[in-house]
Amino acid sequence: MDKKNAVEAAPIVQHALTALMKSVPSTGRIGSQLRMAANKLAVDAEELLIEDAIGPPLAYCFELARQLGITQGQLAYVRTKMLAERPKLLGPVLIRNAIVYLCLSYEGMVISTMLFTSRAQIDALQASMNSIFAVVEEVAADEMDQMTYQGLLALHAAITYALTQTARPLARMLKFMFAAPMPTLITAMRLYSDAGRADELRAENGVVHPAFMRRSGVALSN
Repeated sequence: MDKKNAVEAAPIVQHALTALMKSVPSTGRIGSQLRMAANKLAVDAEELLIEDAIGPPLAYCFELARQLGITQGQLAYVRTKMLAERPKLLGPVLIRNAIVYLCLSYEGMVISTMLFTSRAQIDALQASMNSIFAVVEEVAADEMDQMTYQGLLALHAAITYALTQTARPLARMLKFMFAAPMPTLITAMRLYSDAGRADELRAENGVVHPAFMRRSGVALSN
């Protein structure tokens, strides 16, 4: 990458690192490693871009974030920050896109280890991932980047398959409606014959006070 492109691309890398650092704790041994690696990369970004050597140290920062327990939502935050960038030169555009693709690859890793309690959670995540993949796949196709396009298709398919397989044994979310509001304990008994699931209902429906469960809401089918 030439100097002009590197000057515009370096802040994009730095913004990605800032968003990444905001998403994970910087304490502990791995947190310290991430802080040091990210700070060094931010300083050296322009030089590494000129040398076309930004990839490995950037991927290393994302790997440390994964080890620190970064969530899919936090990676999506970094991705969204990158998509908000509006570079003008080709080099910075390619760097922004590469960071978006890196976010998606790590989102796939994180999704493969996530635990879900209902199909509704999986359906919502699948819809979100389908939406972003539709955008980035089109970008890769427009750039005529065949290798990246095929990689994105493979990643999209792998995430879809993993979510589909995870959803198979899970209960569906069903809607319910009663004649009047009731405490969550009574609602749990009516729905599940188990008052111990009252907290589950509160969490699923955003109930502010356990004495005032809404007349209608959602519950697991079993």
